[in-house]
Amino acid sequence: MMDQNQHLSKTAEAQHSEKRKTRNYCNGFKMFLAALSLSFISKTLSAVIMKGSITQIERRFDISSSTVGLIDGSFEMGNLLVILFVSYFGAKLHRPKLIGIGCFVMGIGSILTALPHFFMGYYRYSKDTPINPSENSTSSLSTCLINQNLLLNRTSLEIVGKGWGKESGSHMWIYILLGNMLRGIGETPITPLGISYIDDFAKEGHSSFYLGNLFAVTMIGPIIGFLLVSLFSKMYVDIGYVDLNTIRITPKDSRWVGAWWLGFLVAGLISIISSIPFFFLPQNLDKPKKEKEASVSLPVQNEEKSQMAHLTKQGQNVSETVAGFFQSLKNILTNPLYVITLFLTLLQASSHIGAITYVFKYVEQQYGQSASETSILFGFITIPTFASGMFTGGYIIKKFKFTLVGIAKFSFCSHMLSFLFHLLNFALICENKSVAGLTLTYDGNNPVASHINVPLSYCNSDCNCDQSQWEPLCGDNGITYISPCLAGCKSSSGSKKSVMFHNCSCVEVNGFQSRNNSMKLGECPKNDQCTRKFYVYIVVQIFIFFSAALGSTSNIMLVFKNVEPELKSLAMGFHSLTIRTLGGIPAPIYFGALIDRACMKWSVNNYGKQGSCRIYNSTLYGNTFFGLTTGLKLPALVLYVVLICVMKKKYQGKDIKASENERKSVNEVNLEPLSSNAGVDRETHI
Repeated sequence: MMDQNQHLSKTAEAQHSEKRKTRNYCNGFKMFLAALSLSFISKTLSAVIMKGSITQIERRFDISSSTVGLIDGSFEMGNLLVILFVSYFGAKLHRPKLIGIGCFVMGIGSILTALPHFFMGYYRYSKDTPINPSENSTSSLSTCLINQNLLLNRTSLEIVGKGWGKESGSHMWIYILLGNMLRGIGETPITPLGISYIDDFAKEGHSSFYLGNLFAVTMIGPIIGFLLVSLFSKMYVDIGYVDLNTIRITPKDSRWVGAWWLGFLVAGLISIISSIPFFFLPQNLDKPKKEKEASVSLPVQNEEKSQMAHLTKQGQNVSETVAGFFQSLKNILTNPLYVITLFLTLLQASSHIGAITYVFKYVEQQYGQSASETSILFGFITIPTFASGMFTGGYIIKKFKFTLVGIAKFSFCSHMLSFLFHLLNFALICENKSVAGLTLTYDGNNPVASHINVPLSYCNSDCNCDQSQWEPLCGDNGITYISPCLAGCKSSSGSKKSVMFHNCSCVEVNGFQSRNNSMKLGECPKNDQCTRKFYVYIVVQIFIFFSAALGSTSNIMLVFKNVEPELKSLAMGFHSLTIRTLGGIPAPIYFGALIDRACMKWSVNNYGKQGSCRIYNSTLYGNTFFGLTTGLKLPALVLYVVLICVMKKKYQGKDIKASENERKSVNEVNLEPLSSNAGVDRETHI
């Protein structure tokens, strides 16, 4: 009887212990899922804030588009610095703590990006802006004061030299680059280690469900990011430090800089908060017995013996591993199907990365939209469109059970459709603005062959104007004038935002000079035809995003299904490394360099050097921007045709379909490239 009671007691204790383990396992796994979801939200939030703040950073630090492209590419540089370490050692170390450290570093990088704002002087959007922005900012606006303006200009230059030398023209943008690079370093372990941890410790057959939920929750990050960018873009950069009533420019002005730094502070704090739970999670979660493998663990003595044997053979294993790695790399690089797929996805990725980096800037310059309007607009159209496109593409592939050749054809058709919609963008380019001194002579009567060194006119040749100044104002004739002085305005009245200029000799209405004409500051708005093109442009982008998203899943499938099963992980890793190195880093730089060629009016910083662009040649900008993306997309389509022909020849007479085992492997490979194509992980492909 005693033995029976002891047996029952031990059985009850074992059951209680098993229930406690099950409860601890469930709680630990749920905590990991929640923490990983928050980390995914924080990294996609940071990505969108960086993309949406590119134009603001360019203006604030007086740098060119190519330089800001280098800043954007620094994220990939940081990623590449540690990707090999994470790939090799990540699974062997404490994965939750590594992810936590990554989130913390990512948060520090975002905060470092915002720090230059606190070490710089007030933003000076014009040479005539006083040192203390709380003062009357219109009292020193230069007008056409014959024989007196030289003294005014000299005084203005002296003020600039004394008070604003450190404000712009400095190298504070390097801190932005370093912060973005640090953010790239911190982001590296989150996706691969997080997904592998879920795959290792999820209940049998549930990993794909958890991953689907994870990427669905991740969409919250871009949504919040677009909303924050829109909100902070409306706020003046020095909000809280200056009297906003003295600021005479509006968010639609090409010199406006919003509170870009606030977004990075928010993103940094969220990243740091998301790192905390990972430090309290175990390295491994003990699954309940019924979910463990049926095999019985070896005794401790046998484990020690096996470890000794492993250490003895370690030297041989290292050399064999290195030789095996290079042999495997040779196998995938001599596989024509893999190489063709690699090149065509590289071309597509470069096109997407360059386009997404500068699309905000393009809409602002081409259609006269503010940064706030552009951000909220793209937030509303990109995320739902891409999500629905990816879901539809995956459903079609599953529904019709395409062969490998069928998957390639489907991908080709979807990207061909996207390419055809893309060509419509050329018809939606607006004409250049009528700007006296850039597209027209200073009197506004005749067009000029080039915007470079346009000679002064009879109406302003005696005004002694500073031709590098940019203080645009709009005449009743619909022509924008570069500054009150170059418009021949003799006097001004009013203060702050309501300042008016009078007796502007260069302004002619209906062919007659109007000396009593009054003008307000600000560029002339785009014409009605350009506004109508903008609405059509938005509709076209929806079709482009949707059709491109249709083929995003099939692109990834083509990468790992055309290699041997044991080489899938290496194929995906090398593919990701190539896209990051040859696409993510150089694309923003050469896109920016070509866009710079379309600039008609550069700012001049405090050291007399070229700063950021004030106004672009709309036609040249549009043709350059879309011409470059077309030049990358078209060869990719040609490679699709080559790929399909080679695949038909290889798989002729075979019905190669995705087996259950192959579909399972999709969950086992690194899903980082897939999330990159969705525009939420790598922060480019929106």
